[in-house]
Amino acid sequence: MARKPGPPASDDGIEDTPESGRESGGATGQARARKAPGRIGTPRGKMIEAFMALLAEQPWETIGFGDIAARAGVSLAELRGQFSGKLAILAAHIKEIDREVLDADHDDMTDEPTRERLFDVLMRRFEALAPYKDSIRSLLQSARTNPPLALALNNFAVNSMQWMLAGAEIRASGPTGLIRAQGLALLYANVMSTFLDDDEPGHARTMAALDRALGRGQQLTGVFDRVCGLIPGCGSRRRTRPPRTADLDGDAAVAV
Repeated sequence: MARKPGPPASDDGIEDTPESGRESGGATGQARARKAPGRIGTPRGKMIEAFMALLAEQPWETIGFGDIAARAGVSLAELRGQFSGKLAILAAHIKEIDREVLDADHDDMTDEPTRERLFDVLMRRFEALAPYKDSIRSLLQSARTNPPLALALNNFAVNSMQWMLAGAEIRASGPTGLIRAQGLALLYANVMSTFLDDDEPGHARTMAALDRALGRGQQLTGVFDRVCGLIPGCGSRRRTRPPRTADLDGDAAVAV
């Protein structure tokens, strides 16, 4: 029986406060928020959403704490009470995305091969990020000229990918797990460039790019030797994949 991971523990140094209710699996971003007021109905949730909305409108560097507080309708004292800074708000947003993916029902993937389970988990994560494409574009643009931000994003990505590996029932602990997570973060970042420009229904181009990236996983310095290798005789899939076509890879970027 497939494990259904619970909400991740707070190991990122960010203050966590309980939020009312649990999000239902399958909903994403602001759409999920409307269904579960705990995402934006609390001051903490409003702060996260306000920051992501501002990030879609302007660069990371120009967003001030006062801007976030004003957009969220809270005081600076309330904002400081919840978060230590912009990186903490971003970390909280990433954690919420991870929780949404891990909280979804993965029972239909129990008997699927490893690669299929990982494909399913990563596509769920891309779907959850769909409402935030403009925010992600802005963030990645800033990271290209801001090395400390790029490093922080990579650290967030590696931590997130450890949870995604666990969600796919792939060992993600210890040195080997960390190497796998870093390799998966790079793979994920490469597919991200396709995802951000993918306006097709169901993100068909993203699925195709992810499928190919996982197929080439063994070539990434061997770190995906046992994780993303091509596995013959794949059974039924939760999603119908598009036919294989020419590569659609974009430039490498820092994953979020």
